[in-house]
Amino acid sequence: MGAMSARPNTEAAAQQAENTAPHRAGFACFVGRPNAGKSTLTNALVGQKVAITSNRPQTTRHTVRGIVHRDDAQLILVDTPGLHKPRTLLGERLNDVVRTTWAEVDVIGFCLPADQKLGPGDKFIVKELAGIKKTPKIAIITKTDLVESKVLAEQLLAVSALADELGFEWAEIVPVSAVKEEQEAGRTPAQRADDGRGAGQVALLADLIAPLLPESPPLYPEGDLTDEPEMVMVAELIREAALEGVRDELPHSIAVVVEEMLPRQDRPADKPLLDIHANVYIERPSQKGIIIGPKGKRLKDVGTKSRKHIEALLGTPVYLDLHVKVAKDWQRDPKQLRKLGF
Repeated sequence: MGAMSARPNTEAAAQQAENTAPHRAGFACFVGRPNAGKSTLTNALVGQKVAITSNRPQTTRHTVRGIVHRDDAQLILVDTPGLHKPRTLLGERLNDVVRTTWAEVDVIGFCLPADQKLGPGDKFIVKELAGIKKTPKIAIITKTDLVESKVLAEQLLAVSALADELGFEWAEIVPVSAVKEEQEAGRTPAQRADDGRGAGQVALLADLIAPLLPESPPLYPEGDLTDEPEMVMVAELIREAALEGVRDELPHSIAVVVEEMLPRQDRPADKPLLDIHANVYIERPSQKGIIIGPKGKRLKDVGTKSRKHIEALLGTPVYLDLHVKVAKDWQRDPKQLRKLGF
């Protein structure tokens, strides 16, 4: 990635010469069993809602990239689904996606929640990581706001010992909490520094990842936060809203496909409107009533909630047209999986 003079951004190039440190850019991914805090961490680093977050495992189905822009580095985060023992065809495909991603990134961050002991699922993943020789690996202890410092210390030791056992070394071991900064407002800086729970820990994580990236000019323009196609991100926002409130009744049997996104014709330039037509797919007819709700109230709420997020994402008013359809047992059917984008 040789000479820096080829960089299009002359101002940054001038700053570069001043700093003498080479600019770095590359890809990092967070791995960990489902619900280990990977998507929340991605969002905290990027500073905007990019990956879908949910307290149900297995909600990230697409590789959503968040982009962290810094003066010295550009970090592109690839958010992979959780690796797990597959029970369905969809599960197997998700695991293939994970392994392919690991082989292509510059840094891997292994996420382990502070409030759960190292389990067989974690060991399964770390064993897989041990087989990837050249890529630097960081152990990230997430959700540190949920535990006392003694429990956190035990977790740090356990994750370090596991690497020793498998014959490799973590490039770094970092405790972080990606909870919102307002939750930290009542604590003094000394308290936060004392137990490593401050929101600044997320920035520290970026500081530790940056030097592990290859020397390179920025790979994406400054304003970009994600290179995920907009339709996919819109579908994810609708899906997240559809999961809310029905997590217990509907396991992961919701898929969303955006059929079209078109600017409304005959609108004045200062009052644009984007028409979005999307289908919410479920596996069985009996689930239809759950999603639609009494007198259609539930589906209306899903529309209202997701429309707000979509308008914030796209920066334009949106008319959202949602339909619920049954795609029988789609998680186990290769043809349906293809149709739904997996």
